[in-house]
Amino acid sequence: MNTVHTTANPLATGADELERLALEEIVRRRRFGDPVAALVAPVGAADLAIAMVKLGARVTLGDEAAMADRAQTLASAAGFDDELAFSPLDFHQLDDDLAGEPFDLVVIRRGLCGVPYEDARRFVHQLLLRLKIGGKLYVSILGLHSELGDGYAGADQGLGERFCGLAPAMAKKYDLHRPVCLYSERNLFTLLLEAGGSVLRTFTTTHGNVKGIAVRV
Repeated sequence: MNTVHTTANPLATGADELERLALEEIVRRRRFGDPVAALVAPVGAADLAIAMVKLGARVTLGDEAAMADRAQTLASAAGFDDELAFSPLDFHQLDDDLAGEPFDLVVIRRGLCGVPYEDARRFVHQLLLRLKIGGKLYVSILGLHSELGDGYAGADQGLGERFCGLAPAMAKKYDLHRPVCLYSERNLFTLLLEAGGSVLRTFTTTHGNVKGIAVRV
């Protein structure tokens, strides 16, 4: 049985607003005694995954297959080998079944910017199909109007063509040297809508990155 761990308050962690909303959704669902299955990506978001487990969710960490050992180490260190699983996940194409699906919640902290828009749209569509009806998708993505957009060559390109490197100074500062697709808030709304989600909310952070929540209907 999946129990709620109460040694610390997971809602008091350093989660950002989007992640706080995801944690509150788990609390709401668990209040009625419902089991909660969640997917969190990538493995670098293990802090959020562990906070979810502490609230009583069973969580799958998704990332490239090479991160499986890292995920297992994190789960063991936290004492959550049974509640925290790993499943390979490719942002270009989501073909294989994921451990723990169908999910009540999916949180993508980052990764979508690393693929062209059409790949991201197809991936999000496939991901929405791994949600239960009424399940929610929480997406955080790098913003076109953040500091990363300074000197970004794709700023004037359409969303479908926008996939290029950051300006050299930004690439060096953030150690991000691969091509990326940066998003405005409107772009993220378009992504979620065209992928087949019902968009509940989008917003832009004070740092210019964009967040969104969609539900499978």
